Amino acid sequence: MDKSLLHTVYDTEIFRKKGHELIDQLADHLEDKLQQNSGNAIHWNEPDKELAFWKAFLEKGDENQLFSEITKRTTYIHHPHYIGHQVTPTAPMTALTGMISSLLNNGMAVYEMGMSPSAIERVVTDVLCKKIGFDMTSGGVLTSGGTLANLTALLTARKVNVKTDIWNEGTQQRLGIIVSEEAHYCVDRAAKIMGLGEQGIIKIPATKDFRMDTSLLEEKYKQAQDSGIYIFAIIGSAPSTSTGMFDNLQEIADFAKSKQLWFHVDGAHGGAAIFSPKYKTLLKGIDQADSVVIDGHKMMMMPALTTALLYKKSAHTNLTFSQKADYLLTESELEDWCNSGKKTFECTKTMMSIHWFTMLKLYGEDVFNAYVTHLFDMGEQFAQIIQQHPQFELAVAPMSNIVCFKYVDTTLSSEAQNGQNQAIRQALLEDGEFYIVQTKLRGVHYLRVTVMNPFTKETHFENLLAKICRLAITV
Repeated sequence: MDKSLLHTVYDTEIFRKKGHELIDQLADHLEDKLQQNSGNAIHWNEPDKELAFWKAFLEKGDENQLFSEITKRTTYIHHPHYIGHQVTPTAPMTALTGMISSLLNNGMAVYEMGMSPSAIERVVTDVLCKKIGFDMTSGGVLTSGGTLANLTALLTARKVNVKTDIWNEGTQQRLGIIVSEEAHYCVDRAAKIMGLGEQGIIKIPATKDFRMDTSLLEEKYKQAQDSGIYIFAIIGSAPSTSTGMFDNLQEIADFAKSKQLWFHVDGAHGGAAIFSPKYKTLLKGIDQADSVVIDGHKMMMMPALTTALLYKKSAHTNLTFSQKADYLLTESELEDWCNSGKKTFECTKTMMSIHWFTMLKLYGEDVFNAYVTHLFDMGEQFAQIIQQHPQFELAVAPMSNIVCFKYVDTTLSSEAQNGQNQAIRQALLEDGEFYIVQTKLRGVHYLRVTVMNPFTKETHFENLLAKICRLAITV
């Protein structure tokens, strides 16, 4: 065993040298990508070929080229032609906070393993609660992604609204939640993890514009009751992932209140609109929610994964996972707010709060207004361009920066048009100049764009449509 290897691993001068080189490399990458009007957003490679490359690199690759190869062989999210998934081009400063988190490695399960990030998390969640419209009795926690946050919120809802102590005793009771058929698939996943089964997910059909049809709530609720299912929660999408359409949160809030249901808002993507005076009306009723999820890595320019789970009543932050681990946690009321392990599924988590705090400290709340408002505006602008083009058709007028559309060839059947749009998307992926995704809505295949980059311009949209028209001839 070569003990000197450990000294090499922790050599500060090697770290300093490599760190400076990497910062320069990443700064050059950003400079090249952010304002680029041409070039690829992705260099597509088949999975097996990519795997073969990295197997060979581990054995024979030049270690001095490691970081540059990783950077080169990825999707360029900071490129204006990246208009695909709901992942933000991170603010460069948050790359530095990510470095701090990785190096200090404060796990945050208990206060002494994350003193500053624990206190900072309290500051951040208080800011978010206030912005939602909650009062001083509210509180929250940061966790690793919207999927985990939605699961946690529903676990809290069950603990509050179901009298059985399921956490300790289990249950044979048939339980259920109400959600739009257009809700994110993680809600289904959470419900099934909780043992609700397919019958416990009461799906409300969507209107023609893909929003929850709240006129059906009473009928669906009664049907569930009559079949012996006890409904304990209802979820509003803000917005749905496929279409970017916001449910009517006020009507859902009113229904929840009338039935004494837990009202949860999945605002993973659009919850950041609380910072936008222009678009916060989309969230009318969110202040009446019992819990709200907002992702920092979607519309708030932070690295993945970091999600805020906010509760109207701060006491609920400690309720979900209440159990005793004597060697870690105490019952002290003073320590409840600062011991993260009591509030999240994770025991260890990254110092994610410093991303949020850094953005607030360096740029203020208005940076989130500027980002959300501009990107939602660009979604509307892209929709207008599509409507003026004879070869394209919108799925629905967008409410956010998510736009679903399709290429239309009237000489083809509906089924053939579906195949054509699928082929167009695959051709775009392999070509690499633009990166977009796809979705299927009521049996119709659509191309799907999410405008995430504030440097994506009208000309980029026009160039994308022109390229699709060219590809349509060849696919």
